[in-house]
Amino acid sequence: MPWALRRFQQCGQLHFVTFSCYHRRPRLAATAARVVFEKVLERMRRKYGFYVCGYVVMPEHIHILLSEPEHETLATALQAVKQAVSKRLGTEDGGAFWQERYYDFNVFSASKRTEKLRYMHRNPVKRGLVQQPEEWRWGSFRHYLYGEEGNVEIESDWTAQKRERAGEALTVKVNNPALINNRLGRGTLKRLVECETFLTAQSPAGPSPPPQSPPESGTGTRRRPRSQSAHRPPETPGSCAGT
Repeated sequence: MPWALRRFQQCGQLHFVTFSCYHRRPRLAATAARVVFEKVLERMRRKYGFYVCGYVVMPEHIHILLSEPEHETLATALQAVKQAVSKRLGTEDGGAFWQERYYDFNVFSASKRTEKLRYMHRNPVKRGLVQQPEEWRWGSFRHYLYGEEGNVEIESDWTAQKRERAGEALTVKVNNPALINNRLGRGTLKRLVECETFLTAQSPAGPSPPPQSPPESGTGTRRRPRSQSAHRPPETPGSCAGT
């Protein structure tokens, strides 16, 4: 298998995944369709035993920051999500609902986790769908900002405190202790919200055209130290059969 197609899963890390509707058609443009996706994601989260740190449902693609499942592989869990959504919603032309592949980025640090959350939460603003991140209800930003509970349970500082009060424990396994605790913390949460507000104020209003390739390519010009690059898996696409 070519290096560019290799996936690094079952390594106890979080994963930032992106998958798109077939030919980037806006099959999730309707509110009802986005709600269906959220409910399916929550059902599969419980079934396969993964937790969701953040997500956003866009009209033609999805971003999710999630852990590896306790049951089955990440590819199997994502395949189940895609197949359940396509079965519920279908297509007018009877064709495929999703593109077959998905993009998978291994999140190896707390700072990278925050970076991915910022990226996905700003997506609706960059596209001109809303003026502020909190105006887009089909994602996790309102949970981080207000502690709001929606259709998908978000693993956050709010959720961790609620779990502690109930005497429960997080059982999903990850290697990085910072990701095991999985808390943004008050200071980081405050910086995340402030960053969203600042960047939104600096961004011109109006929609931008959808990208023709996965929005997070991981091919920036900044080089990583040689001592670290050997231990960090490259940002590579995964594969998942969707219908």
